[in-house]
Amino acid sequence: MPDGLSALAAEVVACQLCPRLVAYRETVARQKRRAYRDEEYWGRPVPGFGDPQARLVVIGLAPAAHGGNRTGRMFTGDSSGDWLYRALYRAGFANQPVSRARDDGLELRDAYVTAACRCAPPDNRPTREELDACRPYLVRELQLLERAQVLVCLGQVAFATTLLAMRALGAGVPEPANEAATAPPRFRHGALYRWVSVPAREGELWLLASYHPSRRNTQTGLLSETMLEAIFARARALLDAN
Repeated sequence: MPDGLSALAAEVVACQLCPRLVAYRETVARQKRRAYRDEEYWGRPVPGFGDPQARLVVIGLAPAAHGGNRTGRMFTGDSSGDWLYRALYRAGFANQPVSRARDDGLELRDAYVTAACRCAPPDNRPTREELDACRPYLVRELQLLERAQVLVCLGQVAFATTLLAMRALGAGVPEPANEAATAPPRFRHGALYRWVSVPAREGELWLLASYHPSRRNTQTGLLSETMLEAIFARARALLDAN
């Protein structure tokens, strides 16, 4: 990983900015879930993961308490990750469809996975103040991922956080690019937006919204595997067109 992303990852892992999140992630790591009682939990903030030359960037909400907070890698070791990496694999962005641990051999191809919040929050709900404190990490990631052309936002929080991060980079408001998109931008599954130009970056940048593959969304049928696969097929088509 290039020095900039490596330095940022080290800074993320050492972060102590949000007392509530620090207390929660460490408590979960000590108490553990019975199924994982023999494992050593990560129990720290979780950095982004993937190809530093990625043209696709996937932004989620936060590590799961017994997923990323246990394994130390985004969307790894939980059902949301099962859905995400299967979809990435089928679209050609991963070398395997499963992710169980940091050393399981998973490699992302032309893709990078990160989140709006780097610590597992209670009830999967970071506060506005916690999101504000964490957002500079996403700003710097997007700045360092210079080849990014498509941003896929999983859920409304990731969508709103990404818009704020891009604004911090001087990108302004993206324009609607399909019938599901609105002006001003609103979260809606399948909505596609476009920045025609972004400072210090060549070409256009796309933002594609998707429901998060959370257990709540998948078990209620709000999100199906076909719907999620269509999101990454669209991302692939956008990249192949450039």
